Amino acid sequence: MKPVDIRLIRYASAARGFLLLSGVIGVAQTAVVIAFAWMLTDAVTGALAGRDVTASLLWLLALALLRGLLIAASDAAGMRAAAKTGMQLRSALIAAIGRLGPGWLAQRNRAELAVTAGHGLEALDAYFARYIPQLVLTVVATPVIVAVMWWQDWPSGLTAIVTLPLIPLFLILIGMATRTVQRRQWQTLQRLAARFADTVQGLATLRLFGREGRAAAQIETTAGEYRRETMKVLRFSFLSGFAMELLSSIAVALIAVAIGFRLLSGDLSLEVGLFVLLLAPEAFLPIRQVGVQFHAAAEGVAATEDVFAVLDEAGDSGDVSARSARSTTTTRSLSERSETKRAESDEEPLRGPLTVTDLRVRDLPPVSFTAEPGTITLIEGPSGAGKSSLLAALRGAVGFEGAATIGGRDVRTLSPADWLAWAGQSPQLSRGTVAANVALGDPAPEADGIRHALDEACADEVDAALELGVQGSGLSGGQAQRVAVARALYRQARRPEAVLALDEPSSALDPDTERRLWTSLRARADAGATVLLVSHRRSARDIADRVVELGVRV
Repeated sequence: MKPVDIRLIRYASAARGFLLLSGVIGVAQTAVVIAFAWMLTDAVTGALAGRDVTASLLWLLALALLRGLLIAASDAAGMRAAAKTGMQLRSALIAAIGRLGPGWLAQRNRAELAVTAGHGLEALDAYFARYIPQLVLTVVATPVIVAVMWWQDWPSGLTAIVTLPLIPLFLILIGMATRTVQRRQWQTLQRLAARFADTVQGLATLRLFGREGRAAAQIETTAGEYRRETMKVLRFSFLSGFAMELLSSIAVALIAVAIGFRLLSGDLSLEVGLFVLLLAPEAFLPIRQVGVQFHAAAEGVAATEDVFAVLDEAGDSGDVSARSARSTTTTRSLSERSETKRAESDEEPLRGPLTVTDLRVRDLPPVSFTAEPGTITLIEGPSGAGKSSLLAALRGAVGFEGAATIGGRDVRTLSPADWLAWAGQSPQLSRGTVAANVALGDPAPEADGIRHALDEACADEVDAALELGVQGSGLSGGQAQRVAVARALYRQARRPEAVLALDEPSSALDPDTERRLWTSLRARADAGATVLLVSHRRSARDIADRVVELGVRV
């Protein structure tokens, strides 16, 4: 782990400002430490000589108060910088995932990304509030204090110069051994989060087959691994702290013993000896604290490394705040960006047929067809033939060979939001009202349009104002599916040139409701919509203008 990763400075402007502020505070703290040691020396020697030391004591009180204020200011600035940096890195991460596209995201574990963006970046508090200030103090205070010690008593300064390098040497050696353990701990936490999320999502299926006990045991096993890895990290942390304290104590003891002998022999004055002796621990304190805080900050730094890996893969070249400053607002949400693209595409609507030529996903057979506006193209085939993979390829979730164009333009060069209104087998609903889920991505939702889309999707009994929980909880499976279909219908109504693509929209519907849905889709096609329908129901043939049969996997 690097002390300060240059990518942190590049991607987050808050980190740059905090490093500069830490330098200023570090210089002030160094001056206060030296002045405090001098005034304490003056007070002690003055008291022994019988002088009035009231002024020195008042200076000591003021300097102690100032040092406390500087430490508090450093902590407060560190917490603010951690919060701002976390926010900037999260924004950059979301933007990078958007650029990489759904195909990239489909190959990643979303729970691990969520842990990185959430818990991982929140762990930056220790990195900014404690680790970086001590690192800056090591760079600023340690050489200045050693120089003052040399100036006052060169043998003590020489002893400090000889012994100081031993501490970072041992820190590097321990850090190399710790890095592997810390990385393993972080990966175990990500794996635990991913397994827990997968188990919760599939809990109904697991209970149906009586496998929930095994799933719980696996989570318990992974949690036990995380506990053991955490204890290993703590052991290394205690070992590191012990080594730092031992080495610095030995170094300070060598200086103190040397000063004591020279005081007894009369080769050194009490004033100089006491001043240097008070400075000696302060010279070693920052580098000792760096070793201690190194472990506390490791989890946050590990998370930033994962974020940087995504940003580097996306080809990001600057911090998100700098890019946003060049736009009309300080920051823009994904929905605002989508609206901008929509406004641009409204100038040149992507009209025309959807033409697929020899499209092949992985080892599936190639498929070719043309879906004309005003028609319903039905995609049929046995399980595993590639029906859902075809839609995934069209919406950019997986790569493919061959060609797919809409209005003569390659769909790989377009954002799916510009030409596709899609509903998959999984409803993918989120927390919020039913209306918000139906109008997802629309900055100016139309209540009448939302109600009409719900009615067309045979979800007329669903209240648009109903509040849903996480992943759309609060609806039955069939209702959730119909709300997802309503979302696609609403989007296509708002963009009539968009292709309406539905993947098994009636799999959870009864025959009567299914007939009503087919009637709605037929009406959409008759109104000029291009409908691409994936279904295994034979009744879908009654409304289809063309049937594309996919073969089995080769």
